[in-house]
Amino acid sequence: MPTLWPKPIVLALGENGEDVTIDSTEAASWAMIEDWPMEDGEVLDKALLICADVVRGKRKDEEARKAFLEAAIEAGIAIRQT
Repeated sequence: MPTLWPKPIVLALGENGEDVTIDSTEAASWAMIEDWPMEDGEVLDKALLICADVVRGKRKDEEARKAFLEAAIEAGIAIRQT
């Protein structure tokens, strides 16, 4: 079972720009793989690697959350709540 982040992140990432709540490293990984508006990006690639490290127990969830936020900024996704 994924560890939930203490502060979920809400992004305008849905099909028609509707809000999507990301509340775990696993959810962040899937959002970046499946729903991201860009295929490549330096920050995106870094965030995916950090999320993979968290799943393997090599990093902390907070690192993945921070990297996910940075990837959202890189992609120009509207952040509704952090």
